[in-house]
Amino acid sequence: MMMDNGVMTNHYDGGYTDGYMEQEEEWEREGLLDPAWEKQQKKTFTAWCNSHLRKAGTGIENIDEDFRNGLKLMLLLEVISGETLPKPDRGKMRFHKIANVNKALDFIASKGVKLVSIGAEEIVDGNLKMTLGMIWTIILRFAIQDISVEEMTAKEGLLLWCQRKTAPYKNVNVQNFHLSFKDGLAFCALIHRHRPDLIDYSKLSKDNPLENLNTAFDVAEKYLDIPRMLDPDDLINTPKPDERAIMTYVSCYYHAFQGAQQAETAANRICKVLKVNQENERLMEEYERLASDLLEWIRRTMPWLNSRQTDNSLAGCQKKLEDYRTYRRKHKPPRVEQKAKLETNFNTLQTKLRLSNRPAYMPTEGKMVSDIAQSWKGLEIAEKAFEEWLLSEMMRLERLEYLAQKFKHKADIHEDWTRGKEEMLQSQDFRQCKLYDIKALKKKHEAFESDLAAHQDRVEQIAAIAQELNTLEYHEVANVNARCQRICSQWDRLGALTQRRRAALDDAERVLEQIDLLHLEFAKRAAPFNNWLDGTREDLVDMFIVHTIEEISGLMDAHSRFKATLGEADKEYQAIVNLVHQVESIVKQHQIPGGLENPYTTLTAHELNRKWSDVRQLVPQRDATLAAELRKQQNNETLRRQFAEKANAVGPWIERQMDAVTAIGMGLQGSLEDQLHRLKEYESGVYAYKPHIEELERIHQAVQEGMIFENRYSQYTMETLRVGWEQLLTSINRTINEVENQILTRDSKGITQEQLTEFRASFNHFDKNRTGRLAPEELKSCLVSLGYSIGKDRQGELDFQRILAVVDPNNTGYVSFDAFLDFMTRESTDTDTAEQVIDSFRILAGDKPFITAEELRRELPPDQAEYCVSRMPPYRGPGAPPGALDYMAFSTALYGETDL
Repeated sequence: MMMDNGVMTNHYDGGYTDGYMEQEEEWEREGLLDPAWEKQQKKTFTAWCNSHLRKAGTGIENIDEDFRNGLKLMLLLEVISGETLPKPDRGKMRFHKIANVNKALDFIASKGVKLVSIGAEEIVDGNLKMTLGMIWTIILRFAIQDISVEEMTAKEGLLLWCQRKTAPYKNVNVQNFHLSFKDGLAFCALIHRHRPDLIDYSKLSKDNPLENLNTAFDVAEKYLDIPRMLDPDDLINTPKPDERAIMTYVSCYYHAFQGAQQAETAANRICKVLKVNQENERLMEEYERLASDLLEWIRRTMPWLNSRQTDNSLAGCQKKLEDYRTYRRKHKPPRVEQKAKLETNFNTLQTKLRLSNRPAYMPTEGKMVSDIAQSWKGLEIAEKAFEEWLLSEMMRLERLEYLAQKFKHKADIHEDWTRGKEEMLQSQDFRQCKLYDIKALKKKHEAFESDLAAHQDRVEQIAAIAQELNTLEYHEVANVNARCQRICSQWDRLGALTQRRRAALDDAERVLEQIDLLHLEFAKRAAPFNNWLDGTREDLVDMFIVHTIEEISGLMDAHSRFKATLGEADKEYQAIVNLVHQVESIVKQHQIPGGLENPYTTLTAHELNRKWSDVRQLVPQRDATLAAELRKQQNNETLRRQFAEKANAVGPWIERQMDAVTAIGMGLQGSLEDQLHRLKEYESGVYAYKPHIEELERIHQAVQEGMIFENRYSQYTMETLRVGWEQLLTSINRTINEVENQILTRDSKGITQEQLTEFRASFNHFDKNRTGRLAPEELKSCLVSLGYSIGKDRQGELDFQRILAVVDPNNTGYVSFDAFLDFMTRESTDTDTAEQVIDSFRILAGDKPFITAEELRRELPPDQAEYCVSRMPPYRGPGAPPGALDYMAFSTALYGETDL
């Protein structure tokens, strides 16, 4: 028992009567028992009893007299309890009365009330104090005990109800059940709060307590069927009115307005549920919009990435590579953020749906997170293939340009050599020559045949280059083929013409025998030396393509070996020139007309001297070209090392951040708020690190522009670092979202940080491989470690399969921590259900199986009411008025598969 300013505040616990008598005695000893209280109780309790007895067509006038025979007392208990008591004794003797009163007291005791110090004899003898104590016990048990507000005691709950209902009213401050009601404003406020049409509260004054009390009592009796139980004069003139009398009267107000109270509670529950549904629908619409936009962007981008069309030129291919770099730098990063936001919104929506006991959200076909992930994966595969194709295409086109220039160079040399040869072979000059001239022409022709045979390799080289250009699909292959065909056709004609001229010279050989040995020797030695000169000049200006220092070093070594042979070549050159000098000497000595003309070759010492000079000039030029290429390859090597140095720092950094984020996601670092704070710090650190990625991209661009296609100094490629960077950003966003959802789950479901820590520790203990998920057997061990009872018998296996169906509905073979936490949360907390929402609507509908739009608009806020009216289906049951709505189907749909 507790005391509050001398006023009994014991919660009804079945032993109130004993406490009542002890309290009375204590008040008497302290002089606190006011006789006026007894008077107020007698009047109030009499009116309260009559408010119930009139339902049986009777009443009492004197409370201490009319209950003495026990008959009306038994009748009162039957009316207020709705139960039937034993048949009363009809005799008028004292023992008959005592028997009837005992039957009433036994019935009270059967309701869990201990009646100590109250006996039937005192009631039969008309003991007013005992009678009032008994009636107060009945009032407590049947009128006040069931009043409950926020799990408080009956008295505290009734007081809190009064405080909440009168809080907005001026001059009303309900603190107790005696002084707070003296001026009558509290009674008027209670009536006005529920029935504003009955009282104009604005016209009431604190200075007119008598008028206020009479107004409240008259209105309550006339319109609310609450009889007058209190005397206004008694309340005003008593310094401290009796709280039992006031509690009895106020409890009648509570029961009179109980329907309105239930309707208010029901309306609040419905509003809460509808707001959750509206927010979920908004999130669904946003997800659909974002998913559609991202998938449409991927759909538009894929044809470009899958295209393998170029203009077959190196410049065009380089333009495509620059477009691809622009795409990676500008167009894709916002889509990476959009994808991460999609996953975050989806996870948040699913968490809210689980917490509000709604079914999981299923996006429209083709817009699942897995669909988006699959499309994104296809996009990444297409990007990788596109970049690889571009680089291979650039290598192909680079070689094509090299081959095309080499073809043109060799074709120019060959065509220059063949110029005039057909006319020469078709000439009939030998017809008018003397014998030695014929011999000379024959030797000259033999030299030409030797020269022609030497050029066979060059023609074959030209044809081979043309064939390779065809194989590599050179864009001007038609011109190459036409020129190659002209060269080959001309070569065939030269062969045929050579054979015919040879035959003609053989016919004349029988009469042409004189020969000039010196000219012949010159011709024999000059021709191969000339061919060597031509080949050497061609080699010295030959183009090359290399990609490494080793390759250019090999070319430089070969060039050095060539330069070592120049001494022997110079000796051969001097020997050939010496033959010419001998001829000149003999011609001068013997004055031979036309003797200086060599009939066996068209080569002259002047031409050999010119070509030999060319070779000696081309050697240092070749040195310079090779040195420039060496510098280029050395620069490329520097670029490789720069990229490797940066990549070898960035790659491990990304891996460390991934490990750290994974560790936080495993719940290994403090509370959820600590984890969220750490993740936000990592997120800031990652975005601050972005300049390193951008610097690496710039170095990578220089590497590609340098046509560098391999790097032995690093295992990292730009593509792997890009993917790692994007995965790190996605992992941080996803982990932040998971922690926020866990906080949302913890706070909305009322689970403690200790419970959450225990769930996470148990989950991590059995997640041996740190994969973030558990296999079925690991889940079973985890649940057992948390005290979950799973038997080893058949029933235990059935129970576990039921749990698996909840935490792994798609039968993937593993359970994520979110699903595990959701299951443990549902096991330890309560959620609103469809049945609760149906009961709330039933209260608003007055127990009807349908509800009208007018009732919804009267009981709910405007936006919530219109939400219901627009979505509730028509009620099809019998007896429904036009416009009746089916709240049961609506409530069920809120918690089931629906388009709502």
